[in-house]
Amino acid sequence: MRLRLPARTATLTFKSACFIAVMCCSLAAVLGALVHVEVTRQTVASAREKALGKLQDVTLAYEAGEALPPDAGLDPVGLPPELRALALGGHRGTVVAQYRGRPTMWAAAPADGRALAAAVDYGQSARTIRGLDNAIIGSSVLAIGGTLLVGAFAVTRVTRRLHQTAHVARRISGGDLDARVDDPRTRDVSRHQDEVATVAAALDTMAGSLQSKLESERRFTADVAHELRTPLTGLQAASELLPESRPTELVRERVRTMRQLTEDLLEISRLDSGREVVESDLHQLARLARRVVRASGTDTEVVVVRDVHVETDRRRLERVLGNLVANAHHHGRAPVVVTVDGPVVSVRDHGDGFPEYLVSHGPQRFRSGGGTGHGLGLTIAAGQARVIGATLRFRRAEGGGGLAVLSLPGPPPEPAAGAGPTDAAAPPPGTARTP
Repeated sequence: MRLRLPARTATLTFKSACFIAVMCCSLAAVLGALVHVEVTRQTVASAREKALGKLQDVTLAYEAGEALPPDAGLDPVGLPPELRALALGGHRGTVVAQYRGRPTMWAAAPADGRALAAAVDYGQSARTIRGLDNAIIGSSVLAIGGTLLVGAFAVTRVTRRLHQTAHVARRISGGDLDARVDDPRTRDVSRHQDEVATVAAALDTMAGSLQSKLESERRFTADVAHELRTPLTGLQAASELLPESRPTELVRERVRTMRQLTEDLLEISRLDSGREVVESDLHQLARLARRVVRASGTDTEVVVVRDVHVETDRRRLERVLGNLVANAHHHGRAPVVVTVDGPVVSVRDHGDGFPEYLVSHGPQRFRSGGGTGHGLGLTIAAGQARVIGATLRFRRAEGGGGLAVLSLPGPPPEPAAGAGPTDAAAPPPGTARTP
C-alpha cells in the first residue's frame, strides 16, 4: 500500500519551510563544527603547554633531588597506561583522562627507566568547551526559529497572492468575467513587479480581453436576431396567405424553424449577458413536471418517486424540462421517462445515448447530439438551469440511452398549515402517463 502524505505537504509554504529548515540546520552544523574544532584545538593546546611546563619544573626538581609536588611523581597512580608506555619507550607526551572523577591533562617523560608524570586540572577547559557547544546549539535553534518565522511570513505573503490569483481564475472560468486580481503592484508602472504581479496582470488582461470578445459576440448575436425578427414576421404573415399545398406547408415549416432559431438566439444572448432576474415562488415539482409533459404533446411517462416543494422560477424550470423532453424525443427513442425523486428530476430516453463530448464538456451551441438541429435547446436548458441555481448533468444510462439529471436546490421547510403552495395539491406519488 502506497503511503499518502498529508495534503499540506504539497503546499509551497510547507516546502519552503522544509527547505529553509534544512539549509539553516546544515549551515548551523557546519559553522558549529568549525567553531567547536577550532576552540577545542586552542583549549587543548593551552592545557598541553601548561602540562608540559609543569612537567619541565618537575623534571628539574627530580634531577635536583627536591621533593615533588603532590600531583606529580614517578609512575603515579592514575597515569594512563598508554602514556606510561609512551614514556617508558623514551618519548614525552600528553593525554587527557579522568582522574579522581575529574578530567585531567597528564604529561609524562622517561626518567631512570620509569615514567615521570605531572597532572594539570582540565575541568575548567572541559566546561568551557561544553558551554561553547551549548551556546552554539542554543543560538542555532534561535537562528533557525527566527529564520523560519521570517521565511514563513515572506512565503505566506507570496502564497496568499497566488491563492488570490487562483481564486480569481476560478471565478473567471465559472463565468464571472468581471472578476479581477487588481494587484496594487500593477498600477504603478514605475514600480518593479515580481513574478506574482506579472501573472496577476496577465490574468487581468486576459479576462478583460475575453470579456470584450464575448460581449462583442453577444451583441452581434442579439443584433442579428433582432434584425431577423422583423423580416421573419413579415415572411410568416405572407406564408399564411399562400394557398394550401405541400410547397406552402414546407415554406411555413421553414419559416417557423427560422423564427424559433431567432428566438433561441435572443434567449442565449440574454443568458450570456448574466443579467437575468429570477422570480422565485414555491411550486410542487411533480405537478410542474406533469404540466411540462402535457404541454409538449408527447407520449412521455412521468414517474414520481418522492414529491417535494421547491422554491424556483417556474417559467425557467419549465423551459429547462421542456427542452430536455423535446431533445429526448427528437434525438432519442421511446419510451421517454421523466422521474421526480425529491429535488432531482431526470429525463431518460432509450436511444443511442449522448455523445462523448456532451457528457464530458456539456452542450455546445450549433452542435447537436443527433447530428440534426442547431444544438441550442440543451444550451438554453443548461443556461437556464444555472440561472435558477440548479445543476444539469448528462450521462449514458445503464442499458442504453441518454440520461439528463437536473438537481434543484434543496426544498424549503414545509409550509405552515393553511398557507399552501402556489400550485394546487398534486395526487399522491405514483406513476402517470401523459399523452
